Amino acid sequence: MKNKGHLIKSVDSGSIAEELELEAGDKLLAINGNEVEDIFDYEYYVDSESMVMLVEKADGELWELEIENDYEDLGITFENGLMSDYKSCCNKCIFCFIDQMPPGMRDTLYFKDDDSRLSFLQGNYITLTNMKDRDIQRIIDFKLAPINISVHTTNPKLRCEMLHNRFAGEALKKIDMLYEAQIPMNGQVVLCKGVNDGEELNRTIGDLSKYIPFMQSVSVVPVGLSKFREGLHHLESFSKEDAVQTLEIIEGWQKKLYSEHGVHFIHASDELYILAGRPLPEEERYDSYPQLENGVGMLRLLDAEVDRAIEALKREGYKFSKEPETLSIATGRLAYPYLKKQLDKLSAFCPEKKVNLYAIRNDFFGETITVAGLVTGQDIIKQLSGETLGERLLLPSCMFRSGEEVFLDDVTRSQVEEALQIPVNIVKSGGHDLVNAVLKIDSQADILYDLTDEEIVYQGYELKEI
Repeated sequence: MKNKGHLIKSVDSGSIAEELELEAGDKLLAINGNEVEDIFDYEYYVDSESMVMLVEKADGELWELEIENDYEDLGITFENGLMSDYKSCCNKCIFCFIDQMPPGMRDTLYFKDDDSRLSFLQGNYITLTNMKDRDIQRIIDFKLAPINISVHTTNPKLRCEMLHNRFAGEALKKIDMLYEAQIPMNGQVVLCKGVNDGEELNRTIGDLSKYIPFMQSVSVVPVGLSKFREGLHHLESFSKEDAVQTLEIIEGWQKKLYSEHGVHFIHASDELYILAGRPLPEEERYDSYPQLENGVGMLRLLDAEVDRAIEALKREGYKFSKEPETLSIATGRLAYPYLKKQLDKLSAFCPEKKVNLYAIRNDFFGETITVAGLVTGQDIIKQLSGETLGERLLLPSCMFRSGEEVFLDDVTRSQVEEALQIPVNIVKSGGHDLVNAVLKIDSQADILYDLTDEEIVYQGYELKEI
């Protein structure tokens, strides 16, 4: 057997695995006589009434376990979350932000993943360039969905040039395979001025719209350009006029596709609306926010959630402390005016809370980077030192590595607290989370809000250690 087994990291208390006396340090070798290639194989075999599992105990003894699990999870966590090596990106995209990182940062920030399994597990977007037909067939066989695809352009020749991969155009045919198998998909276009915008964007939207309804949505996001681009492909920032022209293309397609299919399908990022000086679309035009992680609709959702949260508090008469307090919030320049609008609503609702809002200039990556998720700890410390911060400082969770309290530059929350001499609270990105944090409402009050039909998940800038 080629596979030397998958090391078990932990076993959940009270689980089937614990009942079977499986322990950390044991190795899973096979299920039903089949080698387990990765997490998808494992989940596929476990999703059954019963199975036979071959396990190597830490002392080398082999156990063959006949398990009656009735489709229940076994309660096993493996040392490697994917149960196989991560697939790295084989492209050299002209817009890749990892290539624009400064030297000297931790190794995980330079790893370029292009692993289809992370698309399903964590929502990552993949190019399809390192996937074989067998990989696509596994997705079809396991009925995995949705798959998130970094398309960028449907012009095969241009896609080869943008990704610096001679197979990038051919890889587009895999979308046809997924469509024919009725696998739900989402698409992404990183827009580069003078490259895949204008008529090329028009072509891309038209081509992708043919995959409706299984291609569920496509986002258009302007390329992010840091100050570390020496030796890279020359790219320019979008002007207001460029953004307006792009929105005209997108909104024209939205009207057409909504009339034909009942969905708007193609969505512009919040950044394009801000750059164009145009108001954000009404909430209904976001089709239940399928592209939040790409910065599409986050500001509109924030506005809607804050409104619903305040109305719920008024309606239910929920009690919260109205003790006078001064506090501060730091964000990126992009969100500043929109967050200010929400804080004005909160101030009118509870004038006892005075909130100082600060827009952090991104000196670390360059001033053209304006999103909150790329704000670093050192920029916060430098720019807030000496400012009136009050009793506590609120920072959005998107500034931190997922599940941890570390910024992109490895500065920690405690270091910010020590430098600024103020407690720092990390706040999730939802509007109701903002209301809770400012008003010091117990999290149990969330049951009042009835905000969305589905839970919205916000992730940090770096999804996990590679």
